[in-house]
Amino acid sequence: TTQLQLDSRNDIVNHFNNSQQLSTTMTEESTNGTNGHSNGNSGEPIPSLRALIPSVKDYAWGIRGMDSRVARYALESKLLTEVDPDTPYAELWIGTHPKGPSTLDDGTLLQDAIGGELPFLFKVLSAGKALSIQAHPCKAGAERLHVENPEAYGDSNHKPEMAIALTPFEGMCGFRRLEEIAVLLKKHPEFAACISEEAKLAVFLSKNEDSQKSALQRLFSSFMSCPKEESEMNLKLLLIRLQAEQSQLHPHPHDEPAWERKCARAILRLAQQFPDDSGAMAPFFLNYMLMAPGESFFMAANEPHAYVAGEIIECMACSDNVVRAGLTPKFKDVDNLVDMLTYSMGGPSIDAGVPSMVDSRILRYTPPVPEFEVLMLTVGPGEDLLLEGTGVPAIMIVLEGSGTIDGVLVRPGRSYFWPADAPALHFKVAEAKRGPLKVAVAHKNQHIDRPTSYKREGAYTSTVGSRGISVPSSPLPYMGLQHGSMQNLGPALSPPNLQHKFEDGGGLV
Repeated sequence: TTQLQLDSRNDIVNHFNNSQQLSTTMTEESTNGTNGHSNGNSGEPIPSLRALIPSVKDYAWGIRGMDSRVARYALESKLLTEVDPDTPYAELWIGTHPKGPSTLDDGTLLQDAIGGELPFLFKVLSAGKALSIQAHPCKAGAERLHVENPEAYGDSNHKPEMAIALTPFEGMCGFRRLEEIAVLLKKHPEFAACISEEAKLAVFLSKNEDSQKSALQRLFSSFMSCPKEESEMNLKLLLIRLQAEQSQLHPHPHDEPAWERKCARAILRLAQQFPDDSGAMAPFFLNYMLMAPGESFFMAANEPHAYVAGEIIECMACSDNVVRAGLTPKFKDVDNLVDMLTYSMGGPSIDAGVPSMVDSRILRYTPPVPEFEVLMLTVGPGEDLLLEGTGVPAIMIVLEGSGTIDGVLVRPGRSYFWPADAPALHFKVAEAKRGPLKVAVAHKNQHIDRPTSYKREGAYTSTVGSRGISVPSSPLPYMGLQHGSMQNLGPALSPPNLQHKFEDGGGLV
């Protein structure tokens, strides 16, 4: 197998060298990705890459002007001729979704070039302020919503999604554990005043998993249905108190735990962005997360979340169905959101990617759904890398740095279509470059049996990441509260289990 890989690599390198000798200058046509390999049957070239023109979306929560990665990428891909400094550029869509179809550089629709729709949609997001409190329906729910309200829900597909951070990224994902919410109800009377007595009683008296989920649903439903005048008044009272507590005048600014202080500061920030919107209190019941570049998480259907700030790449099933309930001027569908959520507790697992056995510079991010997975490639100065084809259509976008792919000059923001029957790609970065070339590749999931991201199964379970180490997703294990003792971590941290994980190939592609 090793010899075959070496032979294949040598063939590609030889082809690359021959191509360079035949051409002394790189024309604009080759820069746009028309280099190809001969088709032995017809004699016509099969292009290894085709340049794509994506679609750009501007929403109120986007980042304005050239500060937005979306704007810079759109400019580089010639989608924009200039960037408006006042426009909030929010999303770059790469795929076949009818609301934002991509085209090849000759104007051909990507869908026509493939011969059908891609099962996924690839995006770049630049969030300057919070997105709405939302969830995406499951397949059956999407079909029902599409029939009942086709204007608000334009397609009938589900929308599981995975986000990979490009910058430090903040988001609210999944419900907090009930013990955390109980602590916050006692500490913040303004929050408690927005929830019915029956719902609060259910929170404090719940014992088993079923009663805890029922209590969480009651609490969320009660909060979301609180009369507007009452919730606005309590939000104002809360903000006055939090501002005083977080100021330098507070006698003991570090008396409260860090997670409670972070929660309070997030509320102050959200209230500035969305005045008089009670959704600013969402950090009281949703997990507030901060991710480093390269980290990712998977959001399954019917799980609440709201991205707060930062830039990510996002891959999802080909759908645009969103059920919203707060922090937005758009259509809110509170009743459907309350009914559809799973009410599982604890945040999603954080995945840092799994290195490929072929080359550790290729990281794989694989969710537990069949529609998509993402590869992140990093090629340093003076290095080259060979990426074998997967036999399915793929989309790629250059994230950082510059170099060549099969002799084609690539720069940040340029996106490409990699046909299913095209040969392996040769990535190369000149030694004189000062930084690596980073490329993201999305295609249909080829490792569904070896996911790196996991869906949470019920409440109060430890979160197992791609390294095989169980990590509590809440501060409660360190507070000595019920269901949070260190004994509940179980044997996941023991050396035999870690060894077993790697023997099973859990940490390898």
